[in-house]
Amino acid sequence: MPRLDQLLARNLGLSRRVVTRVLRSGSVRGPGGEVLRDPRLTLAPGQLPFTVDVRGRQVQLREHVHLMQHKPVGVVTSRKDNRHPTAWDLLEGAPMHAELKAVGRLDLDASGLLLWTTEGPRIHALTHPRRAVSRVYEVALARPFEAPPRDADGQVSLILADGSRPRITALAGLEGACHPALPRPPGTEALASVTLLDGSHHEVKRIFAALGSHVLALTRVAHAGLRLPEAMAPGEWIELEELPSPSPQRARPESSAEEPA
Repeated sequence: MPRLDQLLARNLGLSRRVVTRVLRSGSVRGPGGEVLRDPRLTLAPGQLPFTVDVRGRQVQLREHVHLMQHKPVGVVTSRKDNRHPTAWDLLEGAPMHAELKAVGRLDLDASGLLLWTTEGPRIHALTHPRRAVSRVYEVALARPFEAPPRDADGQVSLILADGSRPRITALAGLEGACHPALPRPPGTEALASVTLLDGSHHEVKRIFAALGSHVLALTRVAHAGLRLPEAMAPGEWIELEELPSPSPQRARPESSAEEPA
């Protein structure tokens, strides 16, 4: 079980030494107003989040934090970048900001749903190809795309220029009923939606290139069953109580871990 000093250090972004001094000074009070001085006090998972008062500031102590962000175009997913602003910077003020890591990636010119968590195993579970986690993308296209080849079961069976076979579970044109987060740049002549189980390097763009079109704008509207709220503005984020826990599934050997779409 986590200790009080550990939780305070992680949630406040302070060192354990500083937290110990704060506790021993009587500056931390529990939900009932009681002074908390013992750094070794343990809290059971059922007690979290645990609200404390630190020098007049209300702080919710958490073991882990999960967020959903509407990543805007023009920012990169990485936490630090010398050339571009980052999606992580837009999370400033979020709980446990220093520990948040992105679940997968979106390119500089892509927008949409981006999950963040402090829980490393969840990142692996939601991005590893063996988990076959669905991602839904909507795109604005420079021209209509060609009908994709399908196998005997009617499933899309497309081979890309590099010989890879994207795991496409749905692909269809959109007749104006797109997510409001999808931009429609000048020259847009068609809209489409594609659902993938991989999301490897530039895969969405390569799929539509193989179908004779060109992606002008790309927005991820869903990931692992979570959907981007239509009212969420670019750059905004919300805290989630939990992230999905997908079960392992069989994946083809050529699948690779998720990279920018």
